[in-house]
Amino acid sequence: MSTTTRSIGDTSATTVAYRPETPKPRGRRLKRTLAVTGLTLGLAAAGGYAWLNGTSEVHNTGTSQCTAVTPSGPADAHRQVCGVLEQLTGAWSRSDADAYGALFTGDATYTTYVGTHYQGRRDITEAHRALFGGFVKGTKLADSYLGIRFYGPGTAIVTSRGDTYDGEPKQPGELSKTQTYTLIRQDDGAWRIAAFHNTQRQPVMERISFLFAPQSQPQAEK
Repeated sequence: MSTTTRSIGDTSATTVAYRPETPKPRGRRLKRTLAVTGLTLGLAAAGGYAWLNGTSEVHNTGTSQCTAVTPSGPADAHRQVCGVLEQLTGAWSRSDADAYGALFTGDATYTTYVGTHYQGRRDITEAHRALFGGFVKGTKLADSYLGIRFYGPGTAIVTSRGDTYDGEPKQPGELSKTQTYTLIRQDDGAWRIAAFHNTQRQPVMERISFLFAPQSQPQAEK
């Protein structure tokens, strides 16, 4: 818009133009709105994740004493199987790859929680020699046994929860992995591990699956 001013006795006129205030670009307002919305959703998601994680406790935690598990087979075989697993824990604590590998059969398989699959005692031994000198150096194993089942006189399946910890006297309260050992009695009478499988528990995904499909929840966790 413009205005015209005139002085008294003066025939000249001055025209002054006024520009209206430039409105803020819509793009800037949109970015600000999106940023606020994103922050709000992020906080809500973080709160939801924390709630899911905090309510995903495990009820069936097992027992730290292998021999305390109710046996489903001969007592002597039960003790021998537990002895193998105790030796396994001891070898790990000493970072003794040779003693660790000797507890597996020559053709054993070993699957880690990240999906690495080892075949044969030599493969298992050499892999742990490298691990004991690197990623898991100085750590110990924590185990909590869920069950031991015998199938005939020479086969045992052991399920457990487990984790590594940094060598402190106190073991971690919550064990993040679930494990399955298959042990067999070999011709020399010794029990050895023929297969091992380690799975990383995903508490939030587990909790979501139980919320949306309650029937999928194990009986021991209800």
